[in-house]
Amino acid sequence: MELSASVTENIIIAGDSAFIHDNSYGQLVSCACKGILFEENRNVIENNPAFKDIDKDVLKAAYSGIVTLVIEAAKHDSTAENLSTFLEDCKYTVDRISTFNKIFLSQKSHIQLLLGKVGSSFPHIVDVEWRLDYYIKSNNLEKIDSAVYLINLKTEEPDEQTIKDIQFSCTLEQLQDLVGKLKDATKCMEKIAQV
Repeated sequence: MELSASVTENIIIAGDSAFIHDNSYGQLVSCACKGILFEENRNVIENNPAFKDIDKDVLKAAYSGIVTLVIEAAKHDSTAENLSTFLEDCKYTVDRISTFNKIFLSQKSHIQLLLGKVGSSFPHIVDVEWRLDYYIKSNNLEKIDSAVYLINLKTEEPDEQTIKDIQFSCTLEQLQDLVGKLKDATKCMEKIAQV
């Protein structure tokens, strides 16, 4: 799990008791997890009385750092040991590490389910049309004598009913390479399905 310097700085701010009080830290991590899981809780820190004594800019930075850490940790399926090591590097106390792990690990599977629904998936190929064109000569050259395959893939997006076209041209060698890679991918999928 690699995080940018600014995100790491925000995570360090969240772990520093000079910025976020010990009695507010657990609430901050809990609000971050709830904010990720439930849209109505996205801005819950603004009017939360647990954070009334904390500078608003510091609170926003700490909250964004914790939210990013939670998302990345769920995405990479981080364990308590991995998180503990990372948080120790961010100068967290043992109590804060324990609090983070307890709250995050209890919500991790729910966050992973939500992350699985986010994003785009590749279009599904539903049909293929192809044509072989043979070029004898062009305007610039007297003789070309080359075959070009024109491929039209009919694709369907998972949540849409419309069919889209992906068109490309290739030589015989390129087409053979594509077919070979598709066969390799099919074999890999068959091996995975057998496990």
